[in-house]
Amino acid sequence: MELKTLDYRVDDGIARITLNRPAELNTMNGDFWPEMVRVFDEIAHDMAVRCVIIASTGKHFTAGLDLKWAGQNALASRGSADLGRQREAFRRHVKELQESFNVIDNCRVPVIAVCQGGCIGGGVDLVTACDMRIATADAYFTIQEINVAIVADVGTLQRIPFLLPQGLVRELAYTGRKFPAAEAARHGFVNRVEDSHEAALAAADAIAREICAKSPLAITGIKQVLNYGRDHSVADGLDYVAVWNAAMLQGDDMTSAVQAQMARQSATFQNLKA
Repeated sequence: MELKTLDYRVDDGIARITLNRPAELNTMNGDFWPEMVRVFDEIAHDMAVRCVIIASTGKHFTAGLDLKWAGQNALASRGSADLGRQREAFRRHVKELQESFNVIDNCRVPVIAVCQGGCIGGGVDLVTACDMRIATADAYFTIQEINVAIVADVGTLQRIPFLLPQGLVRELAYTGRKFPAAEAARHGFVNRVEDSHEAALAAADAIAREICAKSPLAITGIKQVLNYGRDHSVADGLDYVAVWNAAMLQGDDMTSAVQAQMARQSATFQNLKA
């Protein structure tokens, strides 16, 4: 798979996605959005993948949207069509951008983001779609859209209220101030803060390897149930998990796990079926 904005590889069950435009501060240009969808489609069809780590290169995780590309795209979208058709086309464009982060949220396996330096604008949309976030001590998060007089529209405002208190969410969204790693950790937005990028990557790797050792059927079930519960009532979530377990607890994983626990050994679990 040929990619321009991302590096992608899989080893030991861990898919590693790396933003690879450090000279451009890993801004999200026209190639970035469809490439993220392509990579996660690859992951969806690779049953050897049991966890994903999204990392970056250079000083900053990402400076967010490539404003030059966005401006050119906005001009091109006007064309000669009437205003209603122009706006309908723009709506479809925004929905396409949203899908680039929906695929992270909907990924079969857990996704861990490792953030160094600035995680700005679209970067916050990206990491709020992940299951976990690990940051370096110098990292910070900025809901940048208010600073360029737009409403964030590819996921931050929909997902971050589940990760932070409402008052803080609104302060960050209304002011566009920096949200530094130490403060983010106090509020549980990041799982941990490490002194260096290398240490943050190592911490993510350790979590990913622990996840990879668990039953992939149970892991995907946990993610499905958590996401469903987030978007539905408690009663709906309880019904959903009851049906899930009634359907899925028919394999060998639970028996293998219990036997391994009793023998003080580690169980080995087969990949999911493609």
